[in-house]
Amino acid sequence: MTRRRPGRDRAQAQQPDLFAPATPPSPAALQENPRPATPDLQSLPAVPRELWERLAYSRFRARFHLGAKERDYLATRGLPEVMAHAADFIATRLAPAHPDKDGRQTPWRGHPVFIAQHATGTCCRGCVAKWHAMPAGQALDAQQQAYILSVIQEWIRRDAAAPMAQSAPRPDRR
Repeated sequence: MTRRRPGRDRAQAQQPDLFAPATPPSPAALQENPRPATPDLQSLPAVPRELWERLAYSRFRARFHLGAKERDYLATRGLPEVMAHAADFIATRLAPAHPDKDGRQTPWRGHPVFIAQHATGTCCRGCVAKWHAMPAGQALDAQQQAYILSVIQEWIRRDAAAPMAQSAPRPDRR
């Protein structure tokens, strides 16, 4: 008979029930960690023209475009709601000094903002440091977050206005 380490049973007893109904957060918890406010799309800072020129030279960044699903999502939800999602993504996944899973926190597809983040170099702190000169290891302030939101918004507007790229037919592999 094998003996378990002391305390193991106690740790299992403290684990929450994964199938229990979720309890709403207390009002005190909501005040400590409020959701970011919906950004005012008119008051975002201007994006320098040089950034778009630099991004155009990157073959990796230039290959990102909104697909049919992302365009439909944008048309259905509208730019203000998509930018509210962007503000939430930036505040939770990019603004902390040391975000969880930095370098892997932005999915490659599934939301117009994710694609815009990869296309504009705002997907992780390393890319933000390289493309936008905001040093990694320091939390982003409200002005820096507004700048990143304006970059993402401008890219989404530009790409949504452009005709959808047609994929070239693949050659038959016989």
